[in-house]
Amino acid sequence: MSNQIELRHLKYFMTVADELHFRKAAERLFISQPGLSRQIKQMEDDLGFKLFERLNKKVYLTVAGAYLKKEVALTLSNLENIFEYAKLIDQGVEGKINMGYVGSAMQNVVPKLLLNIREKYKNIQFDLKEMDNQKQIKALLSKEIDVGFIRMENVPHELKIKPIFEDTFSLVLPIDHPVNDANFTSLSQFRDESFIFIEPSYSPDYYEEIMEIFRTSGFVPNVSHNSVHASTIFRLVENNLGISIVPSILQYGYNMNVKFIELKNVSQRTVLSVAWNVNNSNPMLRSILEFV
Repeated sequence: MSNQIELRHLKYFMTVADELHFRKAAERLFISQPGLSRQIKQMEDDLGFKLFERLNKKVYLTVAGAYLKKEVALTLSNLENIFEYAKLIDQGVEGKINMGYVGSAMQNVVPKLLLNIREKYKNIQFDLKEMDNQKQIKALLSKEIDVGFIRMENVPHELKIKPIFEDTFSLVLPIDHPVNDANFTSLSQFRDESFIFIEPSYSPDYYEEIMEIFRTSGFVPNVSHNSVHASTIFRLVENNLGISIVPSILQYGYNMNVKFIELKNVSQRTVLSVAWNVNNSNPMLRSILEFV
């Protein structure tokens, strides 16, 4: 069976599966519609089962076709990566790593990692993308990225996760706020303040950890704004639109009129972890994980 199926058949199948319309798929492939229909029919005959149902001039994937689409997408993605790595090797490049990260990881972990890797691998390429946790998980599963730096405790079974950096939380206040390190006693001093937090969907585990801090302190915060960027949160705090709580590492790298009070006596911590796909075939991945 596999000897009958060629790469072109897979590309034809994926295009029809994406469009669910033979004419539009044929136009994308620059072939005739009858020719495309014959190729798909030949593929179905070789496989011994239907990939598409054609009802009332509409095209639907069969259950088997939907499964095949998902698996073929991964296979074609792997094949593209293999060709890309081979080309890099031919050009004298030692490899390429696609890396995702939450913003706070760029404050210390990611830059240090890149510097250490460069000392051993002079000719390695990096593609860096700031992404929220959920987008990194999807990108790891589809192998769009090779490693991710996330703030999550649980990931799908296809992925592995390893904690690498634990941090305290810090209050973020306007520079002229009357509370400072000297007169700070507890979070309950801010019971009547408005708070600005990371968007809950950006990192549910992280958001829950912050909410636990307030439960321990005995009150529910008044949340006035949400954002996914630390710089936006700091700018809002700077303009007296609220105060915030962030990982302590974020006090570095920003030049704004805000101040930080580290919550040293709070038991909650935020953990940065590295995640990767156990089925990723990138030859550089194992070396990178050794550095991590």
